[in-house]
Amino acid sequence: MHHSDSSSRALTRKLVAGALALALSAGLSAAPGTRAPAPDPLQGDGRVSDFYVWKDVIPATPGKLLRSEPLPPSLGLAGTAKQLRILYTSTSGFDGRTPIVVSGALFVPAGTPPAGGWPVLAWGHGTVGLADICAPSWAGRSYRDVRYLQRWLAEGYAIVASDYEGLGVAGPHPLINVPSLAYSILDSARAVVREVPGLANKVLIVGQSQGGIGAFAAAAHQPGYAPELGVKGTVATGVIYRSNNPATSGNATPRNPHKVDDALSYGFYGFIVDQQHEPSLQAGDVFTEFAAPVVDQARNVCLSQLMGDVVGAGLTLANTRKPEGEVGERYRRYQQGADERARRYSVYPTLKLNHPVFIGTGAEDVTPSAISQLALMRDACAAGTVVEGHLYAGLGHSATVNGSLKDSIPFARKVIAGEQVTPVCAPVLE
Repeated sequence: MHHSDSSSRALTRKLVAGALALALSAGLSAAPGTRAPAPDPLQGDGRVSDFYVWKDVIPATPGKLLRSEPLPPSLGLAGTAKQLRILYTSTSGFDGRTPIVVSGALFVPAGTPPAGGWPVLAWGHGTVGLADICAPSWAGRSYRDVRYLQRWLAEGYAIVASDYEGLGVAGPHPLINVPSLAYSILDSARAVVREVPGLANKVLIVGQSQGGIGAFAAAAHQPGYAPELGVKGTVATGVIYRSNNPATSGNATPRNPHKVDDALSYGFYGFIVDQQHEPSLQAGDVFTEFAAPVVDQARNVCLSQLMGDVVGAGLTLANTRKPEGEVGERYRRYQQGADERARRYSVYPTLKLNHPVFIGTGAEDVTPSAISQLALMRDACAAGTVVEGHLYAGLGHSATVNGSLKDSIPFARKVIAGEQVTPVCAPVLE
C-alpha cells in the first residue's frame, strides 16, 4: 500500500465508495448520515494532521479501512515491509450504536509471509492521555512498547495498533470503557484482515493496562460483535478487573496521602472523563485550588508530561483532593450514578471466552493490584475460560510487559497452531 499521492487518493476514493455502497446496500446508512464530531478543546482535540480529520459521512459498517498513509520512520518499528497510519470505522462505546472513525497504525513484517498470510496481532496500548496528540500513531510509543512490539514482529506477526476512540480523531476519549476499547481493537483487526493483502484471518489480541482491559473486553465482545474475526487467543498484562468482591477490587496497599504521587495523574484524567458524562462538573467540586490548574492541564498533555507536572507541583493526595465533607454537591449527585456507569462501561459482558487467554501479572503491581488480576484468572477459569495465568516475582506494572514474553510467545504459538493450552488458574510465584 505504498502509493504515489494520486494513486493513494484513488485508492482512498475506491475504499470509501465501496464502504458507502456496502452500507447503503445493507440499508445501514442512517439519513442524513453520521459525521465526525466537531473538535472540542475541552477534550484535548486538534493539533494533529489532516489525515485524522474525516469530513465525509461515516460508513455505517464497522471495521472498514477508510484511508492509509506511510507512517514516518521515526514512529515505526524496525524490520517491517511496510508501516502505515490507518483510519477505519468503528462503533462508539458511549451508546454502542453511533458510527465513528478511529485511527491507528499497521506494521507488516519484512520477509516472506507464511502460507495464507501473516497472522495479525491486534495491540491495545496502555494509558497515554486524553488529547489527540497523545495517539501513538501520531506521538510514537514508549521504549518499553517498541521493544515489546518489535519482538512480536520478529515472531512473524503483522501488528495493527488502534489509537482507540477519541485519540487522534476528534471526540472524547473515554479512557476505561469496556465496549469502546473492545470495538476499537476488534475493528482495527477487521479493517486490515479484510482489506490489506497478505494478512491471515488468524488474530491474536494483546494488550497492557488500559489495553489489558481492552484485550479482555475485545475477547469477550468478539462472538457477538465481530463473529467473522478468527481470534485464536488473547494475551493481557496489567489487566484491570472490577469484580463485585471488595476484597479483590482496587489497590491492595493504601497510598501515603502525604507523598508526592505521579499516579494522581490517572485521577485527573478520570475526572475529565466524568465531565464527558456530566459537563456541569467543575474541577473545584473535587480538587483543591492548589491542584485544580494541573487538572485543567491534563486535558492537553500526555501522561508522561502530566506525571512530571504533578511531581513538579508537589502534589500529594492530601493537598490535591478535597476532604469528603468539602466535595461539591454537583459531584455528590453525579456519584449517585457511579454504580450504573460502572456496570455499563467497566464490567466485561462475560468472563467465558471462546478461546484461551494468557494473563501475566507482576506480583508488585499496584496499578491495578496483583490481587485483582489473580481474581480475574480465578473467576474466568470458574466461568469456563481456558486461562494460562502467570505471577512474576519482583515485577511491577510496567516491567511485566516484556518480562512476560518468555511465556506469552510460546502460548501464542500454541493457539495460532490450534494446539491445546494447559489451564493455570492459580499461578504460583515464579
